This record gives sequence, C-alpha cells and structure tokens, in this order.
Amino acid sequence: MKSLKVTEASGKYKGSRRMVKKSRVIKGLSFLVLIFSLLTGCSKEGPSDRDIGKQKITARSSTKEQKWGNAPDFTLPRLGGGDFTLSSLKGKVIILDFWATRCPPCRKEIPGFIELYKNYKDEGLEIVGVCLESETTVKPFAKETGINYTLVFANQEIGRQYGGIRYIPTTFIIDCQGNITKKHIGYASKETFEGEIKELLSRKGQ
Repeated sequence: MKSLKVTEASGKYKGSRRMVKKSRVIKGLSFLVLIFSLLTGCSKEGPSDRDIGKQKITARSSTKEQKWGNAPDFTLPRLGGGDFTLSSLKGKVIILDFWATRCPPCRKEIPGFIELYKNYKDEGLEIVGVCLESETTVKPFAKETGINYTLVFANQEIGRQYGGIRYIPTTFIIDCQGNITKKHIGYASKETFEGEIKELLSRKGQ
C-alpha cells in the first residue's frame, strides 16, 4: 500500500511538472508573438528613423526658404481680382502705404509713388497701397489717377497687426528680408521716400 501511494504521488508530481513546463512554453510563445506583432506594426504604421530624419530635414529647408522678417505678413484681396500675399515680395524693397481716397495727404503722396515705382521697379522696388475703402470707391479713383502699383483692400486684422492704424497716411518701408526699417505717420515727400529706398536698394544682395 505504501508503495502504491508513493507511486501515485510521484506520478502526480511528474504530471504537475509537465503542466508547469507546458504553461511556461505557452507563455514564452505568447510573449514572442506579442513582440513580433509590435515590431511588424511599427514598421508598417509608423515612420522609420530614416523617414523621421527626412521629414525633419524637409521641415528645416521649408522654414529656411520661407523665412520672413518682422513685417506682419498678410493675404488680402487685390484690386482687379485674386489675392495678394506680402511675403511673396521677399527680395524686394517695399513701400507699404495705408491710405484712403477721402484723405487729402494720401492723395498728395500718390503722384510721388507713381513716379517712384516707374523709376525703380526694375531695380527691385514694389509699392503696395492698403485701401481703407471699398473697391467701388477705389477702382474709379485708381483709374483716374493712373495708379500703377499694387492695391489691396484692408480688413480689421491688418490694422491690429501693424500696431493700430489711427492716422492716414501711415507708411512703412520694408527691406528685402521683410523687415520694417522706417515708419511715417502723415504726409512724407517723394524725396524722403526716394532717399530711404535708394539706400535699401543699394544693399540688395549683400
């Protein structure tokens, strides 16, 4: 009887060991399957280190190409149709003029702007008039006076971006990197503007 009990106990012990061993093998296989799934999932769904590096290089190149100075950039509707973006003039010297047809000093500056643009556009000058009135008011005036430079129509946001336009004309001189170099509140003569733009034009490409 004692021998029978020992044999039964030994059998139970060996069976228990086999079950433990089998359980460990199953757990090990499950762990390997989990690791494999994670690895294959990353390779299919997520970018590789090489891809991430490429994305970072592309982002840096894009930022470098699109770098613009401290003059607030904007996109506004242009007289004649379409939209105009200020930063599209990167590489140019810009006169940015906030004005209205009802403003006598604004009207007084316009012949000077027309002449400056005619004389210096081939050297890299651009003039942008930001109109504080509707197209129905500005269009016939522009045609009558022969304005030859870009006119766009303001919204409330652009006034805030440029520090709040309380008086007109308010005019900004912007260099070829997009930085504001001068600000005029009120009328300024053609000679004043000419001196400022000639200095900036002479430094183009430096």
